[in-house]
Amino acid sequence: QVQLVESGGGLVRPGGSLRLSCAASGNIFEIYTMGWYRQAPGKARDEVAQITNGGATNYVDSVKGRFTVSRDNAKNTMYLQMDNLKPEDTAVYYCNANFRNFGRRWGQGTQVTVSS
Repeated sequence: QVQLVESGGGLVRPGGSLRLSCAASGNIFEIYTMGWYRQAPGKARDEVAQITNGGATNYVDSVKGRFTVSRDNAKNTMYLQMDNLKPEDTAVYYCNANFRNFGRRWGQGTQVTVSS
């Protein structure tokens, strides 16, 4: 089996920064595309950013220029650097990964709250 664990969430003031991490562990052969999603209260879970195993990235328009997704394939870890955070970024952030031998899996989520 495989597991995804997110970390790095917390409370930050508007304009501040946070760095989320998503560490994969278990019987991993290869991880294809990884992505960050978020879900605000009462809303659907939406994709924020994704990164392929080759390093190609894609972002939702609302975070372009503020968020940066990256990954360290040797450590099976993905990151999300979030700068200039806004109150509307408040949500639970989830990691998703497509494993060669297990398909798509989700992490448990980490709360990000942007408030003064």
